[in-house]
Amino acid sequence: MNKFSPISATRLASCHPQLQAVFTKVLEVCDCSILCGHRTEQEQNALPSTNTQVRFPNSKHNSIPSKAVDATPYPYDEDDRERFSYFAGLVIGIGASMGIAIRWGGDWDRDNELKDNGFDDLMHFELADE
Repeated sequence: MNKFSPISATRLASCHPQLQAVFTKVLEVCDCSILCGHRTEQEQNALPSTNTQVRFPNSKHNSIPSKAVDATPYPYDEDDRERFSYFAGLVIGIGASMGIAIRWGGDWDRDNELKDNGFDDLMHFELADE
C-alpha cells in the first residue's frame, strides 16, 4: 500500500481539504509525492519565470489553505511527459468521481488539447473555478 512520506504529508496538509481528499484517493492508485502546497510571498516570488507565470498573491498556492498543489508520480522524472499526462488523468478523473473539478497545468483551458498550452506546469493541480 502506498503511503505519503512525512514531508509529502506535511505539504498536503497545507492544502484545501478537497485537494487533500483527492490526493489521498490518488495515492491508493498511484504512488506519488507532494512537492508543494502553500507558498509564502517569499517562496512564490523567488520562483524563476520558467516555473511560474504569477507573483504573490496571484497564485492559488498563496491562499490559506492552498487551492493548488504540485505533485508528481513517484519516482520523479521531470522528462517523462507521458507519465505526467497519465498521472494528470488519474488526478482529474478521481477528482471528478468525487465531484471536485481539478485544473492541471498541462491543460490550463481544460479543453483536453494538450498541445495548445502557452506555458506547461505539469506538476501543478488546482481547484477549478466553476
